[in-house]
Amino acid sequence: MISYDILEKTLKNRGIGKTELSTHLGLSTRTIAKIGKGEKLSNRSLQKIADYLGVDVKILMKEVSENKILQVLREEKEMKLPGGLYHELQVRMTYNSNHIEGSKLSEDQTRLIFETNTIDVGDGIPIDDILETVHHFRAIDYVIDIAEDELTEDIIKHLHYILKHDTKDSTLEWFAVGDYKKRANVVGGRETSKPSDVHKHMMALLKEYNFKGNVTVEDIIALHAEFEYIHPFQDGNGRVGRLVALKECLRHGVIPFIIEDAKKNYYYRGLSEWRNEKGWLTDTCLDGQDTFKKLMDMLEIQY
Repeated sequence: MISYDILEKTLKNRGIGKTELSTHLGLSTRTIAKIGKGEKLSNRSLQKIADYLGVDVKILMKEVSENKILQVLREEKEMKLPGGLYHELQVRMTYNSNHIEGSKLSEDQTRLIFETNTIDVGDGIPIDDILETVHHFRAIDYVIDIAEDELTEDIIKHLHYILKHDTKDSTLEWFAVGDYKKRANVVGGRETSKPSDVHKHMMALLKEYNFKGNVTVEDIIALHAEFEYIHPFQDGNGRVGRLVALKECLRHGVIPFIIEDAKKNYYYRGLSEWRNEKGWLTDTCLDGQDTFKKLMDMLEIQY
């Protein structure tokens, strides 16, 4: 649909009224009225308006999602609104997800980077911790932008690229930033998918998952666990996996979950025991969902 606010601002900046717009373009008053209601216009009418105003037709378009949480995140992201859901998701998820993986940055330092693009590093903060914090902000932006797309290997690989490019790991030829691992790895003493099997295992996982009808939070938790069992990348699997879970929650209208660093041991135990006992990881993720609900309640956002 056309964004009424953007059109109004564009007309005002050019000193053009909607009546004048209608007259010059030969559009009916009914067509003009549709704009304010956010009703669909023909491609021909859209292009005529954009050409007359001298703007790209995409600028006049506003993507509206039926998912309340996703819509709020997109609007606040576009507005760069401080202190809202988008702001807090960026800071809290980035801090917790990176800290689970060993980042030395505090939540206050993470918040400072997001809010001011500066950092009081103190002593002993690795450069990669700072880079991966900024990269995680961009990865969340990417997730919000493509949330409603079907999950694919390309999306997952791109998330890995966003997180790991320009880091020390990217200087290692064998590391394969933005691509599947080239060397076998072990997690908690458990063997993961061999490099030669990763593509096959990922294709099977995505085929089974994307075939599901009404996806639930339990389905997304299962996707996350099985992704971590494959462990497709040389490093960064936990962060990519949690970003994928965020994307799929937004895609299917499920309240997202944020795994807090304080719950790391429960989270790791849940992943380790997933194929024997699903309840531990499920409970930890549902606790993370409660964390997100509390954030929404604090911001008075309905869900």
